Amino acid sequence: MPFSAQHIKAARLHLQKSDPTMKKIIKKVGPFTGKTTRNRFAALVKSIVSQQISTAAARTILGRLHEAVVENPGPTFSVSPEDFAGMTADQLRAAGLSKQKATYVFDLAEKVNDGTVDLKNIHRLNDEQAIEALVCVKGIGRWTAQMFLMFCLGRLDILPADDLGIKNGVKRAYGLEELPTPKEVNEIGEVWHPYASVASWYLWRSLEAP
Repeated sequence: MPFSAQHIKAARLHLQKSDPTMKKIIKKVGPFTGKTTRNRFAALVKSIVSQQISTAAARTILGRLHEAVVENPGPTFSVSPEDFAGMTADQLRAAGLSKQKATYVFDLAEKVNDGTVDLKNIHRLNDEQAIEALVCVKGIGRWTAQMFLMFCLGRLDILPADDLGIKNGVKRAYGLEELPTPKEVNEIGEVWHPYASVASWYLWRSLEAP
C-alpha cells in the first residue's frame, strides 16, 4: 500500500519532536517523496538483479531482461512469475544476469508459483513474519526483505540498521568519528519508532544534501 499523506505528516511531526538532529535533517531535505511500487514480484526481481552492481548496469540488465521475458514490454519494469516458466538459465544469462542471479530469479518464481511465498497475502503478516517468508528465497536476505517491506508494503517502522547508507547518514548527522554498528544505529534510532522507515528515508536523502 502507498505511504499516506496523513501517516507521513504524523511521522515528520514525531521525528522532529523526538530528535533534534532528525529535525535538522528534515528541514534540510524537505518534503518526503518516497514512493511504493505495486508489482511485488517485479520489485523482488529488481532487487536480485541490482545486487552488487552499479545503478547504470542494473538498469541496462533489467531492460534486457524485460524484453526477453515479456512479449510487449512497457516503459515500467513489470514481470510475473509466469513469465519465467518457459525461460532457461542461458536466456537469462544472455540478458546479462550471472549464473547465480539467474538461479535466484528462478527460485523466486518457483516459490511464488507454488505458494511457498504468498506475495498476494504477504501484507497480512507482521514485519518479522514477512521477512521470514521472503528470506527462504535464494538470494534474498534480510536487507532485501526490509526494502520490500518499506517500498512495496509501505511499512512505516523499518530500520535497516546494517545498511551502509544508513550508517553513513548516522555518522554524518550525529557527528560520529567512525561508522556506527547496527547496535549503535538501533540505539540512536530508538526514538524514531514507530516511524523508522521515514527516518531511514531522510537519512539516505541527507547524504545527497549539501
